Amino acid sequence: MDKLHLNPPEIAQRFVEVGIKKSQLPIYKLLLLGILGGAFISFSSEGSNVAIHNIENVGIAKALAGALFSAGLMMVVITGAELFTGSCLIVVSAAEKMSSWKSMLKNWFFVYIGNFIGAMIVVLLIFLSGQFDFSNGLLGAFTIKIAVYKTSLPFWSALSMGILCNWLVCMAIWMAFSTKDIAGKILSIFFPIWLFITSGFEHSIANMYYIPAGILAKSNPVWADAAIGLGVTQAKQNALTWGTFVTNNLIPVTLGNIIGGCVFVGMIYWLSFLYKPKQL
Repeated sequence: MDKLHLNPPEIAQRFVEVGIKKSQLPIYKLLLLGILGGAFISFSSEGSNVAIHNIENVGIAKALAGALFSAGLMMVVITGAELFTGSCLIVVSAAEKMSSWKSMLKNWFFVYIGNFIGAMIVVLLIFLSGQFDFSNGLLGAFTIKIAVYKTSLPFWSALSMGILCNWLVCMAIWMAFSTKDIAGKILSIFFPIWLFITSGFEHSIANMYYIPAGILAKSNPVWADAAIGLGVTQAKQNALTWGTFVTNNLIPVTLGNIIGGCVFVGMIYWLSFLYKPKQL
């Protein structure tokens, strides 16, 4: 009878095998599966915004958003899409010398590009759909507010919250690969992702939806005026640009995500269960 789940050393070995497969994927597959991954995370981002945009209690709003957001990673893991933050776990295979560091970086680069394309597809479709008109434009205003907040974070805050985020995201993926049944994968993903969103941590791929959506939303005078009513001044809106998206958020958060996934999950578990020190 097959085991229902893997034990900790077996999970680590499983990620060696996963890393080999991911590092060998051709570029076109990395891009296509990356597009799907970026789109799935964007669906969870926009859906959670819809659910919480008129809830004043921050704790309740974040808890509800976290419950909905987990659907994005479920779609990624169960359907075989590619997500940059999860690809950080290829480090286990690279450390075990079963994948090359170069092939790991190739995966990261093309999956990251694919994730961005997928996110932008959803951003544009949501912008054109009229969804931001919900609640007399309050959803558009809320979308601007979220983007302004994220691009106003100090570098070290964004970096730290990026680390904490992908520590939890990679734990969700790590646990999901310990089980063979869909229900087990869903439960393994749900709680760490719920925790990361409720805590307000920063996910680089999710921010590929949140911030570009806010940049586009501020071009609408109705939504921009409504954002002022939420405390987002015109000066703050003017500071929300594609440049600040990259420099103030995407760079530090991406670096933090890499540290969180590679160091605090991948390398620690590799050292704990797979590393064999040389005998003196």
